[in-house]
Amino acid sequence: MATIALSRNPTLGRIYRSLASKITLSQLRSTNPPFRPFHGFPPQSLLRPPLPQSKIHLDALYRRFLCSSTSTATATASQASSSTGGSSEGNSGKGDKSDQSQNTSEQGKSVRGGPSWLSFLLLVAAGAGVIFYYDKEKRRHIEDINNASIAVKQGPSVGKAAIGGPFILVNHNGKAVTDRDFLGKWTVMYFGFTHCPDICPDELQKLAAAVDKIKKSAGIEVVPVFISVDPERDTVEQVHEYVKEFHPNLIGLTGNPEEIKKVARAYRVYYMKTEEEGSDYLVDHSIVMYLMDPNMEFVKFYGKNNDVDALSDGIIKEIKQYKKVKARFWMKRCTQNS
Repeated sequence: MATIALSRNPTLGRIYRSLASKITLSQLRSTNPPFRPFHGFPPQSLLRPPLPQSKIHLDALYRRFLCSSTSTATATASQASSSTGGSSEGNSGKGDKSDQSQNTSEQGKSVRGGPSWLSFLLLVAAGAGVIFYYDKEKRRHIEDINNASIAVKQGPSVGKAAIGGPFILVNHNGKAVTDRDFLGKWTVMYFGFTHCPDICPDELQKLAAAVDKIKKSAGIEVVPVFISVDPERDTVEQVHEYVKEFHPNLIGLTGNPEEIKKVARAYRVYYMKTEEEGSDYLVDHSIVMYLMDPNMEFVKFYGKNNDVDALSDGIIKEIKQYKKVKARFWMKRCTQNS
């Protein structure tokens, strides 16, 4: 065993050969104090005569020394290598973990960041599309309303608009009146109520002034008609006193709630009670005048924005256009018959 250790470790081999050549028996005897070449080696054994057993003992001592030195060096080297390897493995493990966590976090960020931005862009695009679609549809709806209004105003007057219809009411003199009583006359109809504080009086004054202007400038007789939408308070007497304040030819009509509801539905008139406090209340209603031809068919409506001149000029224009259309119709019919 000692020989194998010395052959593997050249340094220990050189030390062993040097000691064996230099230390002699006489040097061991003459050493004072006793020479202790090795720790724990008894000095008495060095003073004994060179017997074979002492040589055996010295050889055993060297083997013990070499074995202990070899084992100590091996343990130290293995401990150093293990500590170095462990620390490197630990550092490597920590590095791998940190790299892995960093890569994972970066991947997580990229994965989370990608859909987040994509969702935001999709949301913005969807919102822009909804706004664009809503704006487009709104404009189209407004254009349709304007076109429909223009078509009602400028289109053929006979039998086109679903406005008007038969009715049975009572005039301001207490006489029953139907729509047939107005045949052969140009009629302008206005819906309101006698307790109206401002709008109805203004509109009826405008209508009366327009009727007089139409007769004066064009020689056309137009019958103004007032229809009450407040049957609970607008009795025959109340309507009679009311209409005579505006024009002598103004005809006032009233009736029971069912008859008023029927004629208002036929002429597409809205009305509803508001701010009711006992017997004192107002009626919210449409502010529209309807021009009806001699057949009691709807021709055109006029809103609150028309003044006396606009109202009278508009009515004259529609009457003249109506007469032209009728004249062409009869001429064509006469030509076909001839």
